[in-house]
Amino acid sequence: MMAATGAEYAWVLILLWSLLALVVVGTSGVVLAKVLSSRHQAGAQQVRSAEPPSLDEAQHALRLRYAHGEISREDYLQGKVELED
Repeated sequence: MMAATGAEYAWVLILLWSLLALVVVGTSGVVLAKVLSSRHQAGAQQVRSAEPPSLDEAQHALRLRYAHGEISREDYLQGKVELED
């Protein structure tokens, strides 16, 4: 077996430091992206529906019943028209 020389250790250290630098830069980029994203979302105003909550609940219940196959397409469309009026 051959003993490792100082030059071989130097290359290993260079490789490890390079890997560490890449990890730090990558992690910093992810953290920065999340911070900027959260600031953008916090600054955006929440747009609320002009419809009363009971209407939203009724429309949601109608969509669920149609999705579960409890009502036909015609019944769904009729209920949708009635709720929009």
